[in-house]
Amino acid sequence: MRLIEHNTRLAVVKLPPDRPTPAWAQEGRFSSVTRTPEEVSIVCESRLVPSEVPPSEDWAWMEVEGPLSFSLVGVLAGLVTPLAEAGVSLFALATHDTDHLLIRSRDLPMARAALTGAGHQVVADSADS
Repeated sequence: MRLIEHNTRLAVVKLPPDRPTPAWAQEGRFSSVTRTPEEVSIVCESRLVPSEVPPSEDWAWMEVEGPLSFSLVGVLAGLVTPLAEAGVSLFALATHDTDHLLIRSRDLPMARAALTGAGHQVVADSADS
């Protein structure tokens, strides 16, 4: 697989389940809002999270180059297995067209090494240049 490493840093924020989706959660290059009966999870650009919201770790964003067919099997397994073997934790998200991996920024060098060692290609996002 070919992964695009974005320079944009992301935050993962948890809000109470009865809280409306804030406007800042829907801005920027990447945002995802997931609502369950227990919580609202928001992934968005770190720079957009207001100071009154409890801070999140800094997450690096890797995108699997897509679009991917729904018939593909094992895409995430092929990516998360080498990361797990290297001791790298991740937060995975999927969209209609592809998968996204959030890696703690401090673990990014280990993640790159694990992924390339498993035969994957990690490239810089040309839009970030």
